[in-house]
Amino acid sequence: MIARHEAQREQTTTADVWAKLAAPLPPGVTAWRQDGRPIERDGKYFARFVAYVDANTVRDRLDSVVPGEWNLTLELLPPPAAADDDNALPDQQRCAFKARLQILGVVREDVGTGRDYKQAATDAFKRVAVRFGIAHELYDLKTNWVRVDGPGPYAKPLEDPQEAYDRRQARAAAAESAPAAPAPGDEPSESEGSSPALRVSRPLIASDVPPCPKCGGKMWDNRLGKRNPKAPDFKCRDRNCDGVIWPPRPNAKRAANAENDAESDAPSAPSAPSVSASAAPLGSDDIPF
Repeated sequence: MIARHEAQREQTTTADVWAKLAAPLPPGVTAWRQDGRPIERDGKYFARFVAYVDANTVRDRLDSVVPGEWNLTLELLPPPAAADDDNALPDQQRCAFKARLQILGVVREDVGTGRDYKQAATDAFKRVAVRFGIAHELYDLKTNWVRVDGPGPYAKPLEDPQEAYDRRQARAAAAESAPAAPAPGDEPSESEGSSPALRVSRPLIASDVPPCPKCGGKMWDNRLGKRNPKAPDFKCRDRNCDGVIWPPRPNAKRAANAENDAESDAPSAPSAPSVSASAAPLGSDDIPF
């Protein structure tokens, strides 16, 4: 009986250790670095930034949760092949290490790369720590595009990446929490005792933006922000696609109005005779087609 209680206590203690290791990091320890070269968009440059933590932060977490109960072993690997990605920074992957981290008898392994031994060993240490849940929340962050001052690989951001990410996430959360507009078939009718719906003419909203005529993807709505009225109303968001939708021409509008006027002046077809309420209901064979 005593042995069973000791086993349950040891199991509970081990579960607490894993939970403490995987607990979110304290605020202020996360930093951002540029990942790849900036891209140009409408004369401005934007670069993707990724979040990371220092190796000292990982070491402090291990020492505070399992002091003296963890062991790290590094094994030098052959240098990886040269990267073919044009967006990769020069000499970014010259060394590679395999890290083996043991905590309370549990072993995890992972590989890290870098431009020198120190960077590769640090990358391997942080990556294998994620196997135990340390700083795992960084992988849940969304893509963070920040405006920079130039096209170079070491361009400086024009604003703090953390502030840019927080502002973008707050904007997305506000858009998701906003009440959605009712569907066309969900408006209450007058027979339900509600007031008649007001029919208000409005411009197109974001949900009315048509798909790209070439690739079928999403498009940018430039109608409110464009300065030239002859510029495209919609532009494809895919940088590799040149799909656009131009504003309607005045001649097309006049032709459409003339066609509508001709239809309104044409004699209407005779309406079908109305069926009184006392008439017998129509059967399946009596419905006019």
